[in-house]
Amino acid sequence: MGSSVAAVAGSINANFAPAQLIEEALRRSEGRLTPDGAFIGITAPHTGRSPNDKFIVRNDSTVDKVWWDNTRALTPEQFAVLEADFLAHAKGRELFSQQLNAGSDAAPVFSVEVFTETAWHSLFIRHLLVPAAGPAFAANATILHLPSFKADPARHGTRTQTVIALDVSRNVVLIGGTAYAGEIKKAVFSLFNYHAPDLDILPMHCSANIGADGSTALFFGLSGTGKTTLSTDSRRALIGDDEHGWNAEGVFNLEGGCYAKTAKLDPKSEPEIHAVTKRFGTVLENVKTDPATGVPDFDDISLTENGRAAYPLTSLAGTAPARAGGTPRSVILLTADAFGVLPPIAKLTPEQALYYFISGYTAKLAGTERGVTEPQATFSTCFGAPFMSRHPMVYGELLKDRLAASGADCWLVNTGWTGGAYGVGRRMPIAATRRLVNAALSGELKDAPTRVDPVFGLTVPVAVEGVDANMLDPRSSWPDAAAYDAAAARLRGLFAENIKRFGLKDEGPAPQAASIAAE
Repeated sequence: MGSSVAAVAGSINANFAPAQLIEEALRRSEGRLTPDGAFIGITAPHTGRSPNDKFIVRNDSTVDKVWWDNTRALTPEQFAVLEADFLAHAKGRELFSQQLNAGSDAAPVFSVEVFTETAWHSLFIRHLLVPAAGPAFAANATILHLPSFKADPARHGTRTQTVIALDVSRNVVLIGGTAYAGEIKKAVFSLFNYHAPDLDILPMHCSANIGADGSTALFFGLSGTGKTTLSTDSRRALIGDDEHGWNAEGVFNLEGGCYAKTAKLDPKSEPEIHAVTKRFGTVLENVKTDPATGVPDFDDISLTENGRAAYPLTSLAGTAPARAGGTPRSVILLTADAFGVLPPIAKLTPEQALYYFISGYTAKLAGTERGVTEPQATFSTCFGAPFMSRHPMVYGELLKDRLAASGADCWLVNTGWTGGAYGVGRRMPIAATRRLVNAALSGELKDAPTRVDPVFGLTVPVAVEGVDANMLDPRSSWPDAAAYDAAAARLRGLFAENIKRFGLKDEGPAPQAASIAAE
């Protein structure tokens, strides 16, 4: 499709470097600079993804592969009309293009050409993927990003004027009606999630890092669970913070950059990320600034709680040079349990790891949405349901095989509430969570005394140096044990009900038994 875009565009600014893109963005009044030289881009009214406006073309090659219960479909004819209208909209426009790789340095999974109508979006995706410009470049995926394009539901088969449409058979993506930059990066991830299983690769919405001893660790988790924060550790080399593949050789980062949340960003608890927000060229998306000084105000979340910083991995010290690591020794599943009933850390059997991976649990906080007055369980399968193009058990079976072959230790880490539910208890101190994670990664917990949680069947350490013992036993940390029992039973029931959606049944909390089985 790239040649079609080139044929209609008025001009294309190809592979501009960051300084050029910032100069163009300022010239075109697309945003402004902070005093430190970071670029501020505002995408309102869309300050987050639009998952209900994402579509995949349903044709002979996708009809039996795509998880249609989770995916809206377009016919080939509808996509053809949409593509023609996108090209007509691009006719005569000045566009920006980047030729990029996604995947390992040794063998990229995709060579992607991304066309945008704004310079700062070109800068964003240049940060997030890996520049690969050169005479040998040949794109096998194309993204056309036109926020000014408005879809017509009657004509194009869309839900609204916003559209993210993927033809995975041709690896063509059309994004219109939204300026939220995350749609571009997640479109690449969605393509990867569709194709990776056929390449014997487990696609993962996770972060990854490497210890001084060469041990690779994975951190799965939904937004707000600490995935980026916990993996960005000065004592370990960062492979990446969001999207990875696990093949027979080990783990590789699909991307070349990071897309970190900035809400309430604290220089003391997250010094590496905070420092990058002061670097020239970092993209700060939907971040408010002080009106007088222009300095970012990360505590001001009046625009959105989803403010982001986008930057290349090279902005950080101590990253893994090849953006890859060996076979993982540790797999950590993160959850922010606002019910306050899960322990801060628990050792998982492989069967339990599969259960919690398929469940993808975290909790929505009271007060974050209109009408939400108490915590609500959120289950996003494989910790990334909006991006999972295939049925969850396709990815679950791949994880099961990888765990069996690797013998990796698996852990459930709760970064949510302790001493009571949200509104009564308090958030797990990040220092305590880091201490527990480090103890798990170092092997310190292998010989720690444990107990078995009677409700969830989890194996929980009863004492870890530097961590309050009451915190390790949520029931004892609650002022009302009966209230804890009721909340724990309720959450346990929600887990059991959720797993039925995938043709599976819950076999109870016994930690040594298979935790899920086919109906």
